[in-house]
Amino acid sequence: MATRAVTELTERLLAVLGKQSGLRPATPAGQPAAWVRWDLDTMAVDVAEDTVEIRVVAMELPLPPLLDRVQRALRAVLDESAWSDAVLRLVVTDIDASAVDRRGGRAELDEGKSMIHP
Repeated sequence: MATRAVTELTERLLAVLGKQSGLRPATPAGQPAAWVRWDLDTMAVDVAEDTVEIRVVAMELPLPPLLDRVQRALRAVLDESAWSDAVLRLVVTDIDASAVDRRGGRAELDEGKSMIHP
């Protein structure tokens, strides 16, 4: 897997994710050191030969339709790349408090369902 191809795929995936409402890349908290010269959002994306995983924070609820919509948009990017056969995983690492506040102070999560969206 060429590093340049992975970098380009990551940039394209993040661009599509950035156009979607309701999710943002899950990145480390805090400010990066002044010498860090890369986009920290790239740390939310792992690209392997057979799997692409993107860690996200949910800004809206409910999760199932949100994840379905975003996954379709991201899948289109993969389908046009060398990773067309890769499994795409969206992993919700956190739910922003604003998402719960907009739902009247309660999160409507499906009991017993994984937060990993296949």
